[in-house]
Amino acid sequence: MKRLWLLPALMIISIVSGANAAHAAYSGAISYEGCSSCGGSVVADGSVMAEGSAVAGGSVVADGSAVAGGSYTVMRTVRETVMEQVEETRYRTRNEVYFEDQVVNRTRMVPETHQKEVQYTVMVPSYETRQRTINYTVNKPVYETREKVINYTVKKPVYETRTKTINYTVNKPVYEQHQRVINYTVKKPVYETRTKTINYTVNKPVYETRQKVTNYTVMVPTYETRTRNINYTVYNTVQEQKVRTENYSVSVPQTYTKTITVKGGHWETVTETVPGPMIRRTVREPGTSYFDAATCRTVYCPGKCRVECVQGCPKTICKKVWVPTCEQKEVTCTKYVSECRTREIPYTVCRRVPECRTKTVEYKVCKMVPECRTKTCNYTVCKMVPECRSKTVEYKVCKMVCENRQKTCNYTTCKMVPECRTKTCNYTVCKMVCEPRTKVCKYTVCKMVPECRTKVCEYKVCKMIPECRTKTVCHTTCRKECYQETIKVKKCRKVCEPYTVTRCVPRVVCKQVPVTVCCPAPACGCADPCADACAPACAPASAGPIRSLLKGILGGNGCGCGNDCGCDAGCDVAPACGC
Repeated sequence: MKRLWLLPALMIISIVSGANAAHAAYSGAISYEGCSSCGGSVVADGSVMAEGSAVAGGSVVADGSAVAGGSYTVMRTVRETVMEQVEETRYRTRNEVYFEDQVVNRTRMVPETHQKEVQYTVMVPSYETRQRTINYTVNKPVYETREKVINYTVKKPVYETRTKTINYTVNKPVYEQHQRVINYTVKKPVYETRTKTINYTVNKPVYETRQKVTNYTVMVPTYETRTRNINYTVYNTVQEQKVRTENYSVSVPQTYTKTITVKGGHWETVTETVPGPMIRRTVREPGTSYFDAATCRTVYCPGKCRVECVQGCPKTICKKVWVPTCEQKEVTCTKYVSECRTREIPYTVCRRVPECRTKTVEYKVCKMVPECRTKTCNYTVCKMVPECRSKTVEYKVCKMVCENRQKTCNYTTCKMVPECRTKTCNYTVCKMVCEPRTKVCKYTVCKMVPECRTKVCEYKVCKMIPECRTKTVCHTTCRKECYQETIKVKKCRKVCEPYTVTRCVPRVVCKQVPVTVCCPAPACGCADPCADACAPACAPASAGPIRSLLKGILGGNGCGCGNDCGCDAGCDVAPACGC
């Protein structure tokens, strides 16, 4: 009896499990049975749930998968204007330079060479030897040595050290604060609205309209005003007086002694013998004598005359020679040594001191609240037909207008105030003291004594005799010759040439954009973690006896959840299972 009672129970269980499997095949996303509206909300943290899992209260799944109470994706046609580059051929005129051949008549000078005989006269010299007797006087030197006393003065340096006071002025800087107004010009933009007409092409769609009822969720913005404190820093200018130390150099005189070498000397008389000059004289060679029988007497023939060079008498010359001497002397010198000193100079430093401040700023926070709506979607199949249109576009032109402004600037002026100071300097004065001296000089006096002499000179007399001669002379003449030359003539002509311009043309493009649409939630609304296990409990109300039977057979709440579902109180008591 017990086994026979179990057979109808097993059949009922198989029927119920088949209905559960059919419900699971929909994954809670397709079956709209008993569902009235979306009634869901967007998951607050935006977490992605696994495909086929149930979201409590019909939430929208972030990854767009179709689940019960979630959303699905629909492709929507959207028109978008795209700027397309179009190449356009235009024509422009330019000046082209070309060269043309032209024949020109020209004239040139051609040289020609001719020969002719020319008679000319040449003066030919004819020489004749003659003799003459010349009486001349020769000055013969006679030397005499004498002495004389010379008084001369030598200047001797005498050094003396003196002291003098020097007044000098030092410029001391004095700083003074001033203000001045600076006029400057700012260019302010002035906008002017203009209008222009633009011709454009619109692709006009031809639509075939269809309708579809779609449930969708709209995020409605909700604004909330909040307040926050902002810390910011302001820099204030603070003037501070400081003193800087400056090093400067002063030249201090310093006296020292050094030994120098002074070049001196004296004159000495030196006697020098100079050889005499070379003198040309005529000498006759000894003659020959022979007996002339015709006259019965001895005839003497004089010898030939010849010219020979004879050195004259030597001369003794007295000349003065400077004999240099070196002497060591001590001299007092003054040199200026650079000495470093220190002085303090006050100056003003401007620095910026940061100051922290706080201000309260109001700002708005926008929260997007989901709202379920229903609409009828018309989608079309379109063909794009181009259509030319014109539109008037307003655009702004900006002109920069000058505007005069003023600002006040603080600046520091430095004036150099003269300050008188005094210093004492030692210096050396050199005086040249005259000292008389005496020396005895020996000198030689030369007297020229005249002496008369005679000599016979041979000389030549030149006579110019004219002589006629003939020579051939080449001379060049020029004649004109005409010829033709081809030259390039520069000319200009206008040429029309094409060029390509790229411009942007607007074009309307239709593209499919995915749109997420909310999916309605089932009416059973299983919200517990064991919603799939509780699916048999979501059956129609006529399944009440079957539910009681399953509760008696399976135990627990009759949902098949057991204690893991949290439905220990049973399906009638725990509505969390959705039973």
